[in-house]
Amino acid sequence: MGTTTKKELVDRIADLTGMRRTDVRDIVQLFLDGMVEELADGNRLEFRDFGVFEVKHRAARIAQNPKTLEPVPVPERTAIRFKAGRLMKMAMEDPTAFEASFGDRRLSRAVPATAEVEVTGSVGRQAEVKPLASAKKKPVQSNNNG
Repeated sequence: MGTTTKKELVDRIADLTGMRRTDVRDIVQLFLDGMVEELADGNRLEFRDFGVFEVKHRAARIAQNPKTLEPVPVPERTAIRFKAGRLMKMAMEDPTAFEASFGDRRLSRAVPATAEVEVTGSVGRQAEVKPLASAKKKPVQSNNNG
């Protein structure tokens, strides 16, 4: 387990999609800026199956100093709460089950932009993208150090 930076995520997306890193970086930054704006306006952000971000207001209260037992005023504050969605919970509770069910959605398993693919489905419905048997899979290098 380690830390993945925004730059590493941008690099992986750029490698997989064939997009320029600067374009991917700008899109990711616009997405993050949009999230901040919505939350700053007090809006709830819902990403189905991933999770929900909500703004929670905590009222001012009186707490107690554990050493001196004196009352201490705690000012009101605003916090961001994240509640994990179905797929996020599944990935955290049983990564192998998540991998078996949704492994093709993972960035590390995605089909490279240069691969030949077959698209099935119709307009207005969720399409399924599968690599062709004749397509050569390009190995995806992991940036994880550990």
